[in-house]
Amino acid sequence: MPRELITSSDLTDAVPYHYASAASGKTIVFTAGACPLDDEGRIVADDIPGQTRQAMANLTLALHDAGCSHTDIVKTTVFVASASRDDLLKAWDEYVKVFGTDGPPSTLLGVAVLGFPNQLVEIEATAVRD
Repeated sequence: MPRELITSSDLTDAVPYHYASAASGKTIVFTAGACPLDDEGRIVADDIPGQTRQAMANLTLALHDAGCSHTDIVKTTVFVASASRDDLLKAWDEYVKVFGTDGPPSTLLGVAVLGFPNQLVEIEATAVRD
């Protein structure tokens, strides 16, 4: 695994994530935001957990096509179309089901709107592969 998770003795350890990661490899892979679309381009589910699961599945497929797995991811960003912290946590709960507590550093953001009608979630990643 090229990813090394970084902790800091100067920052609180009372958070459920790592502050940074380092990676070694030959190629950096940047994904577009993975959207909760089915194979015909339709939004899947009308709720945040369902859309997060589909976006994670689509992100996994895009990374696989780029020669990467979850362990190659060094950073993600999760966008949720909501101003509610509870909604953000619904997406984060699904994210943790995939990555666990030793996943890559991530930023979780509430945003006003996403690109497709009725889209609630989008997830992008940066990975490093040999």
